[in-house]
Amino acid sequence: MCSSSIKIWIAASATGCFFLCGCENKMSEVQGFSAKSARRDEAREVTIRYSIGGAKKALLKGPLMNRVYDTADYVEFPNTVHVDFFNEATGVLESWLDARYAKFEDSKNLVFLKDSVRVFNTQGDTLYCNELYWDRSKIKHEFFTDKPVRIRRKMEIIDGVGMDASQDFTEWHILQPVGLLKVPDSEFPD
Repeated sequence: MCSSSIKIWIAASATGCFFLCGCENKMSEVQGFSAKSARRDEAREVTIRYSIGGAKKALLKGPLMNRVYDTADYVEFPNTVHVDFFNEATGVLESWLDARYAKFEDSKNLVFLKDSVRVFNTQGDTLYCNELYWDRSKIKHEFFTDKPVRIRRKMEIIDGVGMDASQDFTEWHILQPVGLLKVPDSEFPD
């Protein structure tokens, strides 16, 4: 063997030993290096105006909004949200909503609301629930849930499980009513 071949063989062996004995990482550390952290933008005292064809549909307000860029981008309001809903033709306020948390995924046209959700209409009716979806693409069935609900009207309280309702909260349907309901004689068939 010539001296240059021996030098190359020694250099290669030393390098190989270095890589074989170099370092060791715990699996959790390796996963931590490869995990992608989501990027987050934060805004305070947010007001968002929704319109359709130039007509005002909703006005959303929240003290804190996070925009999260992840595998499924989303916007969340972690510290309450308030939404006013307007009649598209007249621009008159029809109903409003309050919740402690809201999340909107960009890939869907769906807003998830939770924790002390309240929907009010101008007739004095109120919806109480802990989870509600607002599907902005539906007409006359924008709100829905499969969780327990309570609707308080001027002279009655109606409890149930599951519901869908129009955004102005003048039309609603409880899927599984619970309890007794008072029905006036005038509404019974002859």
